Amino acid sequence: MRLLRSTDLALRVLMRLAVAAGTTPTTRQVAADMDVPYTHAAKVVAGLQHLGLVDTRRGRGGGLALTERGRTASVGALVRTFEGDGDVVDCEGTAPCPLHTGCRLRGALRRAQEAFFAALDPVTVADIVADPTGPLLLGITRGPATADRST
Repeated sequence: MRLLRSTDLALRVLMRLAVAAGTTPTTRQVAADMDVPYTHAAKVVAGLQHLGLVDTRRGRGGGLALTERGRTASVGALVRTFEGDGDVVDCEGTAPCPLHTGCRLRGALRRAQEAFFAALDPVTVADIVADPTGPLLLGITRGPATADRST
């Protein structure tokens, strides 16, 4: 199974904010740190804010901050939220599979997908930034804050 780009970025943004150590990087800074387009990062940050995992403040002195809910969030729940309820394979798409009425593969793949999520359920954002990951994350920042403090 391969995660959507937005799911991957959401997890990386949360990890980056978890090690921010009292600083409030902007969305633009986080996008630069993660080497992703600002527009994509902004959409992901908006989704994380909507879930109550990230606080955003605009203007001078503003930026992004991880909430306590974000720090203790289950990685499995986050992946489920960002990935959606879709099946691993699209058996009934524009060209439906001729086996879809009696195929056992779809059920097996659904069980495998649920096992994947279940394995991530007990893991929190705080868990995934523990050593040695946290210090590595601190090393990817691109330096001091820029003059543009828009979130």
